[in-house]
Amino acid sequence: MKKNRTLGELSRLQLMFRALHYRNFRLYFIGQSISLPGTWMQLTTVAWLVWRLEHNAFLLGLAGFAGRIPAFFMAPLAGVFVDRWSRQRLVILTQVLSMIQALFLAALMFSGHITVWQIIAMSLLLGFIDALALPARQSFIVQLVDRQEDLAGAIALNSSMVNGARMVGPMIAGVIIASAGEGLCFLLNGLTFVPGVVTLLMMKNVPTHLHASANKAVFQHLKEGFVYAFGFPPIRALLLLVALVSLTGASFTQLLPIFAQQILHGGARTQGALASAVGLGAMSGAMFLAMRRSIRGLDTLIAWAPAVFGLGLLGMGLSSSLWLTLAMMPVIGTGLVMQMAATNTLLQIIADDDKRGRVMSFYSMAFMGTVPLGSLLAGLLVPFIGAPLTVIAAGLCCIAGSLSFASKLQDLRPLIHPIYIRKGILPEVAKGLQSASGTNQP
Repeated sequence: MKKNRTLGELSRLQLMFRALHYRNFRLYFIGQSISLPGTWMQLTTVAWLVWRLEHNAFLLGLAGFAGRIPAFFMAPLAGVFVDRWSRQRLVILTQVLSMIQALFLAALMFSGHITVWQIIAMSLLLGFIDALALPARQSFIVQLVDRQEDLAGAIALNSSMVNGARMVGPMIAGVIIASAGEGLCFLLNGLTFVPGVVTLLMMKNVPTHLHASANKAVFQHLKEGFVYAFGFPPIRALLLLVALVSLTGASFTQLLPIFAQQILHGGARTQGALASAVGLGAMSGAMFLAMRRSIRGLDTLIAWAPAVFGLGLLGMGLSSSLWLTLAMMPVIGTGLVMQMAATNTLLQIIADDDKRGRVMSFYSMAFMGTVPLGSLLAGLLVPFIGAPLTVIAAGLCCIAGSLSFASKLQDLRPLIHPIYIRKGILPEVAKGLQSASGTNQP
């Protein structure tokens, strides 16, 4: 594959892997492809372990809350540091800290004296690490590809990698938990961070990003990012839709142990199979995005993907059959990842370069930061209305959010379109059709 070939000359398969032509992105992809399955192993193991130790829906929700709530409070501040510091060094630092956390959990497990409160405390620690890691990783990808037209493919390919790990990791966790116990899952996760750190250190000539407003006070910098993100209607609408879906729907993962044991009468393997089926759908959705020739039409995908996600949740809540529930999991995964990955791509493209870290930190806050609130809410609702009705209510909220966003598209498109022209994403317009910018749609 040659760099100078246009996107129109490439097959969909070539489009999907085009970003791997860049050495630094290729190293990142390899390292994270090894590390991320271990991360999903640990997430699956923590949920199962808390349920096994206490069989308490509230504590299960609290564990999810502890692991994600730091992102809600810390992500905006983390975005300031991402825009000021070296993103490569931040990613390396957070990888090392995550490795230490996983190995410490393994040591507690092998000691034979682990408690739910220790698990919750360690989940809280990892939450603080992730609050910095997520915006750093998302903003770092922009520095690993040289050409603007390859950015959407790189982000989508990264989402494919994440969701491939989401498919493989829980499946491996289910097998290891059943055969060797939870401690080995934590240990293996810790070891998988080593290749990720090594490949990051192997990168060469990573371009520097704009250290925007480095002379300003931190909170002034934070305020500037907040006013920019929430003062621009397209960014605001995208972030609010992500927050709604994450708050109401994404907590379904925390309820998988309950569905696996009480609804489907299975165990750790059943939970692993459900989580892997979600990952299969998510990876398929991300691969579809990676093979797109243009970012045009992403707004339509973002509008309707939450409805697909919501319909999957409705099916999950209404099913008491293992096979029907397994069939709903890929629908859930596809809808969720298509919304989140497409939103990620669109935000990266329309955000100003010197504010991208802060915008992506608000995305992390909306995506990951609201999940703990949803997990806690789900943990409170389950004892009163049950896990199935909780998931059904979440699905209805996602569908309502989808319809609301779709109704606003005609007002948002004219605001996004000039950015596409300015950044050369619509070259045919940039060359002489600027006068149509008020009527054409992205």
